[in-house]
Amino acid sequence: MSTQQQEPESQEAPKDPEMKGAESPQDRRLKEKEQGLAEKETVDESELEGETVHIKVFRYDPEVEGKQEPRFDDFHVPFEKGMTVLDAVMYARDEFDSSLTFRHSCRQAVCGSDAFFVNGKQRLGCKTQISDLEQPIRIEPLPHQEVVKDLVVDMDHFYDQMHTVEPYFQDEDTPDAADLEEQRQSPENREKIKMSSRCIWCGACMSSCNIAAGDNEYLGPAAINKAYKFAMDDRESEEIKEHRLRILEQEHGVWRCQTQFSCTEVCPKDIPLTEHIQELKREAVKKNLKFW
Repeated sequence: MSTQQQEPESQEAPKDPEMKGAESPQDRRLKEKEQGLAEKETVDESELEGETVHIKVFRYDPEVEGKQEPRFDDFHVPFEKGMTVLDAVMYARDEFDSSLTFRHSCRQAVCGSDAFFVNGKQRLGCKTQISDLEQPIRIEPLPHQEVVKDLVVDMDHFYDQMHTVEPYFQDEDTPDAADLEEQRQSPENREKIKMSSRCIWCGACMSSCNIAAGDNEYLGPAAINKAYKFAMDDRESEEIKEHRLRILEQEHGVWRCQTQFSCTEVCPKDIPLTEHIQELKREAVKKNLKFW
């Protein structure tokens, strides 16, 4: 049987009224520790020049015998100034193993195709600097999604959820073609939905969401954010807005969100996803309020 020794209670040093606002030794040590951790996480690029970067890449190929068991392959990639995670895996593919498979396209953080799980966090490969990461850099496919091969995951379910919220502009009051005029949006309304329009469908938020991991029918933060963009657009009629809110307030809609902010933390476009979900909850409540 193990025994646990009770630690003595720490006694706080008496505070001098004249020292109010002065930094205590404990606070100073804590600040120095935090600064040290920050320096450890971010390496000066000049220190890496001429060196190689150690990356560990997840590998899996269900169609090749001997590669059906998931594993990690190690690559040592020559560092260049400004190198990103995507640059590193592209070099590994081009120079070491042409069978290494992953998605990428624009390389400008716009297409959203190269979302990976890097050092335990969902990130865009083309946006993540190698110098900001501790080595060895662990690169994996997005969690909570079926792996097709190596770093490629099946995005079909994610796209299905996005289309469920009808992500296109609708207006019952659109006049005939002969009388059609420009549908103008106020600067204030544009500012309100501006951030929601930055979504690039990368799936990072959905991958980080614990609710989506356990509820396959949950719309997910990306789809709800897309619905927010249109539901808050003043150019759509009130009838269409109510139709959108009915989609969102279903059992697997906005009410499944538990406000963990994980989606907001990993979004590469800094969209306040959790805030948008909470605002849609308030709109749904107001819609259902009745006064007699």
